[in-house]
Amino acid sequence: MSTTAVSITIRLRTWLFVAGLTALLVSAGALLGGPFLYGFVALAVLMNAAGYWFSDRIALGAARARPLDPTEAPVLYAAVAELSNRAGIPTPRLYLIPSGQPNAFATGRSPERSAVAVTCGLLEQLPAEEVSAVVAHELAHIRNRDVLVASIAATIAGAISALANVFQLSFLFGGDDEDHGPLGWLGTLAALILAPIAAVLLQLAVSRQREYLADATAARLVGGGESLAGALEALERGTRAAPLRSNPAFASLYIANPLPRAGLAALFSTHPPMAERVRRLRGYDSSLAPVTA
Repeated sequence: MSTTAVSITIRLRTWLFVAGLTALLVSAGALLGGPFLYGFVALAVLMNAAGYWFSDRIALGAARARPLDPTEAPVLYAAVAELSNRAGIPTPRLYLIPSGQPNAFATGRSPERSAVAVTCGLLEQLPAEEVSAVVAHELAHIRNRDVLVASIAATIAGAISALANVFQLSFLFGGDDEDHGPLGWLGTLAALILAPIAAVLLQLAVSRQREYLADATAARLVGGGESLAGALEALERGTRAAPLRSNPAFASLYIANPLPRAGLAALFSTHPPMAERVRRLRGYDSSLAPVTA
């Protein structure tokens, strides 16, 4: 199967998982019954619309990213322009995340509206060649057009997690048993227990294959897999040493898992094993011809 066909297949599967997240949100409202159903349907529509139109702002805001001035990182800007030209996409906006963890992600509803955010740690800890390889991975996500659906999935999953937290507070501090009723208790428990787990499982299915495809596309963009393989090994060490305390719903957007490797975060990792990604990258021939538009 060609790279284009694989990309289309992944996008179709991802849209199905976005639909699954939406259905999960509506189902939670149906379990709670009454006005909750209508409210959750409206919320699902709102989350999909917000994810489409404002996915870049939401993701960048969650990361506390700010625009990166060209004078701050002229080498990075030059590399991004060159790699974008090779990939046949518009040069994305660049943002800086105030974190010492080496990491990066891409977001945006289209190549014309895309943005790439890099951490301070990435620029400070990795050599220029490996930084360029990481950026190539993010540009590959933009080129493969899987950024939008991943951002929408993250937005909806974040909404489900937030609602579960609200229901947890209601469950702990709400009225007595007579106020809830059997079905009300059942709906609350379902939202508390099932919604967060289902949201993470859906994100798990969204993320893994798209990471392998972006790695392969990046290897072609830079002419080989070695620089990205070395970067991924450095990112693995860096993310373990300094995990981010960020919203788990947006963890799938990053090139490397930014969260602590403990508890449910480890059980439901949204990223494929780093060792396998490195193994595949090192299997690429260093003389591989770069991608052309």
